Amino acid sequence: MSKVRTRFAPSPTGRMHVGNLRTALYAYLIAKHEGGDFLLRIEDTDQERFVEGALEIIYRTLEKTGLVHDEGPDKEGAVGPYVQSQRQEAGLYLKYAKELVEKGEAYYCFCDKERLESLKSEVAGKEITVYDKHCLGLSKEEVEEKLKQGIPYVIRQNNPTEGNTTFHDEIYGDITVDNAELDDMVLIKSDGYPTYNFANVVDDHLMGITHVVRGNEYLSSSPKYNRLYEAFGWEVPVYVHCPLITNEEHKKLSKRSGHSSYEDLIDQGFLTEAVVNYVALLGWCPEDNQEIFSLEELVKAFDYKHMSKSPAVFDMVKLKWMNGEYMKAMDFDKFYDMALPYIKEVITKDLDFKKIAAMVKTRIEVFPDIKEHIDFFEEVPEYDVTMYCHKKMKTNEESSLQVLKEILPILEKQEDYSNDALYQMLVDFAAEHEYKNGYVMWPVRTAVSGKQMTPGGATELMEILGKDESVARMKTAIAKLEG
Repeated sequence: MSKVRTRFAPSPTGRMHVGNLRTALYAYLIAKHEGGDFLLRIEDTDQERFVEGALEIIYRTLEKTGLVHDEGPDKEGAVGPYVQSQRQEAGLYLKYAKELVEKGEAYYCFCDKERLESLKSEVAGKEITVYDKHCLGLSKEEVEEKLKQGIPYVIRQNNPTEGNTTFHDEIYGDITVDNAELDDMVLIKSDGYPTYNFANVVDDHLMGITHVVRGNEYLSSSPKYNRLYEAFGWEVPVYVHCPLITNEEHKKLSKRSGHSSYEDLIDQGFLTEAVVNYVALLGWCPEDNQEIFSLEELVKAFDYKHMSKSPAVFDMVKLKWMNGEYMKAMDFDKFYDMALPYIKEVITKDLDFKKIAAMVKTRIEVFPDIKEHIDFFEEVPEYDVTMYCHKKMKTNEESSLQVLKEILPILEKQEDYSNDALYQMLVDFAAEHEYKNGYVMWPVRTAVSGKQMTPGGATELMEILGKDESVARMKTAIAKLEG
């Protein structure tokens, strides 16, 4: 078998959609699983959709996700150029389209806008245009005369109207289409540029692509691609069509959903490794149901034959869980560097940010979660005194006030405000008064944080706040309970 070669062929139209990232990832994994090559090709022949800076986004996303291409516009390779507009300038596509015209597999079409408008019809509520092969009947002389006159033209594929075409997809199996449904699609547009469909086939063949990975929205075009391969006498590649990705409401992922692109997710505080891991599972299931994979592990485990036909649901809850698992396992210094900007957004005081980061590391799922866990370090939020009531700890407002009053003078005398020393002091105090530990810790923690849930215990919080702030907060709590 020849060396596996796959490609990722995005159009530079903005941020990378999650579906495109998955296509790139699967193409990369299929190639690398077999020790093959992964190519990057830029499809920029649709000049109207070109977005400034989009090319940089493609390079940056592939670099950050670790999907390193072996050949591409920025790397030398034997089958370049790797940008369609540059291939177009070399007259490549027109040459191949004319070859099909010579073979009778394509023809010049000079129909104007008005005539094409007249061919429109409505099928099942959708407006479609099926070309009627009008220009196929032109003689060679008529075609040459029109070309000489400079009449605008397109080149169309000459598809049969009878019989059927069968093609094989690795996920969906054999699919047979009635040839009457195959419109004579345009191969070369009136501006001389190739259509996406035609350029794709020519480039995939010339670049030696063995496996074509793309979204299942291209399933319906595949018979036309196959007819092009056959018309040229070229080998048809292995097709791997990926299932649709939907949101939780089973609708197509849209830009409005806020998590449709890789960069949206990074902006929301997700880790690249978690995003790549999660996207790999959108349509593929490993045999042993393992969920956490590094990219290297994915390369080893990935088998496209275990891909699903059913639409994959992009589940934000699942992604957040996975991201949380990655955060727990993350190197602390790296976590701290990434968490610091979020901590500084909330806390302006000179506190030990490393200790705060260590507290939240195992408690958050995405970086923006940090803020709600630590805002009390800046100042105690407004809270209701009923928070001092805790059935399990057997505390209420009266008992809490009594404990805080008893403990305040001890805290004022205490010099060592390390967590261990404070904890020992409170435990000794509880034992001396025959209180359970929680009976003491709950009111103290509530007093210094004003919250029911905190990332650390009472003494951990007091260590970070320091003596002056802790004592001041105890006094405020006593006044609040007395008030």
